[in-house]
Amino acid sequence: MRQRVIGFDLARANAIFGMYIVNFTFCFGTFSDKSFLGKFTNLFIGNSTSIFIICAGMGVVLMTSKDNYNSAEKNKLTFIILKRSWFLFFLGLLLYSWWPGDILHFYGGYLHIAAFLLFVPKRYYLWIAFVFILVYNLLQLFIPITTSWDLQTTKYADFWTPVGFLRNTFYNGWNSIFPWFAYFSIGMYLGNLNWQDRKIQKRIFLIGFIFLAIFKGLRMLIRADFESTGRNSFYTKYWMQIMEDYFPANIPYIMITTGFALMVISICMYLGGRFSKSKFIELLAKTGQMTLTHYVFHMTVGIIVLAILTSKHYTGYPTTQQPIRPIYLLTYAVIFFAISVTFSFFWSKKFKKGPIETLMRKITN
Repeated sequence: MRQRVIGFDLARANAIFGMYIVNFTFCFGTFSDKSFLGKFTNLFIGNSTSIFIICAGMGVVLMTSKDNYNSAEKNKLTFIILKRSWFLFFLGLLLYSWWPGDILHFYGGYLHIAAFLLFVPKRYYLWIAFVFILVYNLLQLFIPITTSWDLQTTKYADFWTPVGFLRNTFYNGWNSIFPWFAYFSIGMYLGNLNWQDRKIQKRIFLIGFIFLAIFKGLRMLIRADFESTGRNSFYTKYWMQIMEDYFPANIPYIMITTGFALMVISICMYLGGRFSKSKFIELLAKTGQMTLTHYVFHMTVGIIVLAILTSKHYTGYPTTQQPIRPIYLLTYAVIFFAISVTFSFFWSKKFKKGPIETLMRKITN
């Protein structure tokens, strides 16, 4: 395995593990737990998703990284990516009826857009990310971000209507194309970098740290200054734009999660190069290669098993029963991830790709 691919897959494994923690907690726990483990769980909110989407963007570029494609080859690759986007879109819609927090149908949307951006100069990817963030913020001036949402139950009133579906997909869904494609576009930029160069690894890590420090620091200053007589009304008016996490995904949140993702991906790239011969690293990398399979697996089998073990009723929405304590959810996530790693090891002995990855390639290639 190439060093850059090992590091890339390590980052994907990190993302899927974080998604286990967040999604199991969303369905059976609570994010308002003030204990140490409760706060630890909250660290994964948004960060795992941002890494997942950025890695998806990187993966598309790594797949099409040759320099001398002719026009026929470019058209063929574009069509393959389009077909994969349709596969993910419809798989996600199928899963949505079971798991309303599904990301795959959004992922299909990102991939569809990316198919037409495969061969543009890499500098444009950052501008494209900026445009998607800008459009999202402009849309909030005209359409209330909470339209059709009941944020107490996290139910969306008109998802299956044409207008509601388009609004949710492009604007105010959990991972709507505006602004979340910005992460994907950033990933496409990162995929064009030479990650075997330690200077690149250090530079991207430093950029991520600066993003994280500046916007985390800004939030800390605002919290400390909130009671200021002259500025309290301003903070109150713009609290959602500055402080909200995940929904809505406004600029401070995007910068913080992007910064965190850049740091994690840089570390994973370093580890992939430094310990490329390690069996443990190789196991994690194989797990990262099957993130699509593991995503579907944890939101079906993983959820069903957890519901049975805890005698809880799964609804796809935050539980109205007594929440499961963070210690048990974290333990279950670790065990389930260990099972995922074990499955990846044995599956990869016979097959190159995961089950759902193989199905997607058979259908779309």
